[in-house]
Formats: sequence, C-alpha cells, structure tokens
Amino acid sequence: MSLSKVSVVIPAYNAASTIGACLDALARQDYAGEIETVVVDDGSTDTTAQIVSSFSRVMLVRQTNAGPAAARNAGFARSGGVIVFFTDADCRPRADWISRMMRAFEDSAAGAAAGSYGIVNDRSLLARCIHAEILYRHHHLMGQWITVFGSYNVAFRREVFLQAGGFNEAYRHASGEDNDLSYRLSEAAVRICFVKEALVDHVHPQRVGRYLFEQFRHGVWRARLYRDHPEQIRGDGYTFFKDVLEVPLSLVLLGSLLWGLCGWPWFALSMVLAMLMMECFFARCFGLRGIKPIVFYGVVMMARAVARTSGLLWGVFKVGLQKN
Repeated sequence: MSLSKVSVVIPAYNAASTIGACLDALARQDYAGEIETVVVDDGSTDTTAQIVSSFSRVMLVRQTNAGPAAARNAGFARSGGVIVFFTDADCRPRADWISRMMRAFEDSAAGAAAGSYGIVNDRSLLARCIHAEILYRHHHLMGQWITVFGSYNVAFRREVFLQAGGFNEAYRHASGEDNDLSYRLSEAAVRICFVKEALVDHVHPQRVGRYLFEQFRHGVWRARLYRDHPEQIRGDGYTFFKDVLEVPLSLVLLGSLLWGLCGWPWFALSMVLAMLMMECFFARCFGLRGIKPIVFYGVVMMARAVARTSGLLWGVFKVGLQKN
C-alpha cells in the first residue's frame, strides 16, 4: 500500500528501565512514511513520563492507572494513523518492523497483522527458556492467517479497530485482553495476517518468583476469558495439546501432594517425576540442549503449570461469586 501515516501506541506503567530503548528503536525505523508515536503513561510512579518527555517527537498521554487495555484505547483515541500499531514498553522493534508489517496490508483482505518476538536478555536462562517455547509456538502457527495474536506486536486498520470496539477494559491486568480482541475479530470474520519476520525484541522475565506470580494471574484472568469465549476452552491457534494436558496433570499433582502429606509420599514423588519428565521432553522439542537448561525448564514449567491451574481455579471461584 502507499506510504500511509501510521501510529505506534505504547502503554507504559513504571517502565523507566525499558521505555527509552523502545523509543530509540522506533526512531530507527526504515519506513519512509510518517510515523506517529503515542506513549500512554498509565499512572506510573517512577520517571517514565520524564523519559518519554525527553523525546521531542513522541506524544505523551497521561492517565490514572487503569490497566494496559485502557491505556491502549486511550492511545488509539489520540492517534491519527491509517494503520495503528501496538507494542509494549519492554519491547524494542527492529528497524524493519513497520515496513514488514505494512506489506501485509497490501492485501486488502488483511484487517490486522501480527508479528513475532526476538529476545533482548539472552544471558538469562529463564528468558532463554521462555523464548524457546514462544518461538516453537510461532513456528507452528498454521499458514498466513491466524486467529490469535499478542498485543506486543500487532497492527490494525483504523476502521477495523473502531468496529471491534478496541480492547476490553474489563481485563484490568495484562492477561487476556489481546486474546479477547483477537477472538472477537475472528468471530467478525476479520482476517489477521501473521508476519513471522516482523520482530520486536523483548525483555523476557528473569526472576522465577515474579514469573510464576504473573502466570498465576494469567490463570485467574483465563477464567473470565473462557466465560466470555467458552468455545476457546478447547484451545486456540497459539496453544497445543501440552497446554490442555497440563491442567488435569496439575490437579492430580496437587492432589497427590496433599495425599503425600497424609502418608503416601511415594505416590506424590512419582507424580512429580512423571510431570517433570514430560516437561523435560518438551524442552527438547523446543530446541533446548544440555542437562542444565532442560532440567531447569522442566522444573520451572512444572511450577508454571501448577501456578496457572491454581490461578484458573481461583478465577472460576471469583467468576462464580460475581454471578451470585
């Protein structure tokens, strides 16, 4: 398509350690058309706003903390691009990110386009493990057209985003709002093009405890997501049988641990070892090599499965209370 004006919207909450690098990367884009950058400071208490203000050609929008979905919608409302991009404050778009994504819109059938991840902090073992799994999932997305995307790397025709009503602000935390929008777009027969080569480098989690807490919260919001989109309980284009299998296995594992406390420790240990072996098997599938990365991945992802499942159970309980 012609060199249309595009907008890039970035929600930012206490992002002082990463937003500067993100904006520097956007300033190096090779797209020849006009690029408008809008950062929405979602009630930060650090120096995010001051850092953004130091970039002369970046629009800063400030709001009381309302979550990333609300921040993205606020940024979209202030933007003027024909195509509106979204990325996150802890991402660094590569120089050809916009130009590669724009090629997708040369096809008039494309209402949206989504790209993939690179990695910033590849010295962290946890970050490398997370990244290997993401790349495996993206590699196995089927075909050019997809039904689910992440808000860290996505672009919309302006009219498509407006017709969809934007991100659902009821998803208060960063967990489920992008899935919700992608499902609604798919239900409305909007075609979403997957551009594997359009990359943003991401700062993946480096601390196991924080990562597991985020995954617990992810599980909590999954309960609402499945309430809103019950047909997705069986999985979407990003998930595969491992994700489905982990839920009953985590329930059995939790039950076996309680049973072990009641006098059956060997059964509990056997369940832990069985699930650990499964996760280590997938570590090899995702391309990890060496005993340390494989075992590390196995232990962390087993804990992640339990954290997600526990969060899902808590979320189902909360959804039930809300109905009553």
